[in-house]
Amino acid sequence: MSDQIRTAIAAADGGEPLAELRRLRALRADLARAEAEQVRRARARAHSWVAIADALEISRQAAHKKYGRR
Repeated sequence: MSDQIRTAIAAADGGEPLAELRRLRALRADLARAEAEQVRRARARAHSWVAIADALEISRQAAHKKYGRR
């Protein structure tokens, strides 16, 4: 778990809820971009959709649907 996520969890008790929700949304967007980049790198290195899906703990079809057309 990243330091940013630990901070977000710790702040849940004391932070302003709407500000924390906005910060969590931004973290989700950053994580989605990082995941997409790693999928692109894996495909560029000839990793199969099965291997990528296994790493993401999703089905091959879900991985291909989400990242296959980019």
